[in-house]
Amino acid sequence: MPFTLPSRSQILTPLQTLAIGAFGGALFYWAELPGGLISGAMIAVAVFGVSGRPVGLPQPLAHVILMTLGLSLGAMVSPTMVKNLSAYPLTIALLAVATFCSTFGSSLYLQRMHGWDRTSALLAGSPGALSQIIMLATERNADVPGIAVVQIFRVIILTAAVPLLLAATGLMGHGPLPSRGPEATPLALAELAAAAVAVSLLMRWIKFPASWMFGAMMASSILHGAGLVEGTLPQWAYIVALVGIGTLIGSRFGKISPRTILGHLVAALGSFAVAIAISSVFVTAIALTTQVKLSDVVVAFAPGAMDAMLALALTLHIDPVFVGAHHLSRFIYVSIATPGIVHLFGKAQDDIDD
Repeated sequence: MPFTLPSRSQILTPLQTLAIGAFGGALFYWAELPGGLISGAMIAVAVFGVSGRPVGLPQPLAHVILMTLGLSLGAMVSPTMVKNLSAYPLTIALLAVATFCSTFGSSLYLQRMHGWDRTSALLAGSPGALSQIIMLATERNADVPGIAVVQIFRVIILTAAVPLLLAATGLMGHGPLPSRGPEATPLALAELAAAAVAVSLLMRWIKFPASWMFGAMMASSILHGAGLVEGTLPQWAYIVALVGIGTLIGSRFGKISPRTILGHLVAALGSFAVAIAISSVFVTAIALTTQVKLSDVVVAFAPGAMDAMLALALTLHIDPVFVGAHHLSRFIYVSIATPGIVHLFGKAQDDIDD
């Protein structure tokens, strides 16, 4: 196959997307908004895209961003975090119940209040695993644009609102980025990069979910946890990871037309409110009955995208192992359970529509 140079638009679109994301992240950080690097980049790119301008990042660059995020998360692993593993089985089990309840609660809202068919409502109400949900929606001839708006709108709101909520309740403060340890040496960084690529490729080969991010996170966690590597990524790489993940999320939303967004705005807000109300019940119960920090539970149970919530864990200095374990568990649960739920509970409505 002959080599072809990228077109002018293929070069300019990623550059302007990155520039807008960097501007938005810098603006929100300057304003000392919690999680500003992520939410600022996300909102700026989303607004830019919705206004009709092309946005997007090439896959190789997206993979680099996700791996950088994974390496940064893994560098935060400490023996203290490992000691908290005893609390995970109970909270992960409650997360599965919360996911089930919020999915059906959001689905019921969309059916009763907005007249959605059952299959589309179930898929829109299922938190996380966006790519799997969209593929399943396409296969079942569901309302793909509506599902995409509801799903991505939920991520946008959570990514922007969770840091503000934690700051407003005194669980997190405003101001600069969290303090980090000494930076790793160039040799240690080379070892981390090589291990991250190797583990990510292996996880991708076995079709592990979110392989680029979790592969890098696993490699970094093992090397740091075993004492084989010390130090964190340079500050600039840490900032690039946060702005990059916000840019990625914003570009997803920015590719949806304004008419489609407006047509499903009320449905998205209403289903989000239902999901949050149900999740809040479980968060409150865990906070009152366990020793787990409330801020950790809030981010772990937030029904948003796994990459976005892990990025928030990084910038807000929340336990990334706890949050990662829960969002990975929900990702796997949703990926496995949703097709069966749609088959059992969405089938009757599909038959009527046919």
